[in-house]
Amino acid sequence: MRKITEQMIKLYKIDKLRYDFLGYTFHNLSELTYHHLVVPRRNCEKVGIEADGYTIWNGAILARISHEYLHIIEHYDPEIFFALTSEMIDENINLELKIENLKRIRDLLLYFEHEHRNDRNIKGGMLIKPQYKKKRIILK
Repeated sequence: MRKITEQMIKLYKIDKLRYDFLGYTFHNLSELTYHHLVVPRRNCEKVGIEADGYTIWNGAILARISHEYLHIIEHYDPEIFFALTSEMIDENINLELKIENLKRIRDLLLYFEHEHRNDRNIKGGMLIKPQYKKKRIILK
């Protein structure tokens, strides 16, 4: 695990909360990954951002399953992806995973799941795997 990931886990108290920036739960800290939030890794060198963009201001901590799902959403529905990214940027700026953000994130995920409920991936399998709907915290 990258040092920046470890720092952000502590900074955002993810190790105590037991959920990531998108509200997905995890069992082990080793399941957590760094997601480039503002500037994609592929563009960091072009714009002169140090360390391939692995900085606190440019990152979100995600469980592997939510990270995978977020990139699927990016591919199939960029508008939802950017709305999710906006919520995570807000969490990043506030240095806190607020329930208000997590509720909006949940609503965006539910909307994506409704809109793409019958979509298939390139291999013909269901786009939205059952595990993408599981492991989310319960919000009232």
